[in-house]
Amino acid sequence: MIAFISEARIMSVIVAGKIYVYSGQRDDFSNRSTESIESARNADGCIDFAVSSDPLEINRVNVFEHWTSEEELQAFRGAGPETDIAALIERAEISEHQIV
Repeated sequence: MIAFISEARIMSVIVAGKIYVYSGQRDDFSNRSTESIESARNADGCIDFAVSSDPLEINRVNVFEHWTSEEELQAFRGAGPETDIAALIERAEISEHQIV
């Protein structure tokens, strides 16, 4: 027997992707990410939050976030630490996935 839920309910949110930083900026980006990582991991609703250097592409950083809800993700986005880290980013390919 298959039961269908009549109203979809988001159970968690995954944010994942890759960030390409300007040449020679990967270590600086990773170091500046530490405060945001710590803040996220201590935030309500954060299951996991990681920023890691890619072992194959020298200017690539991988990001992964897992949140219990969209509301808690957005609350963190509004309260997260302010940094000038965006100036190090050449381009980003990040997607948000809602898990029901």
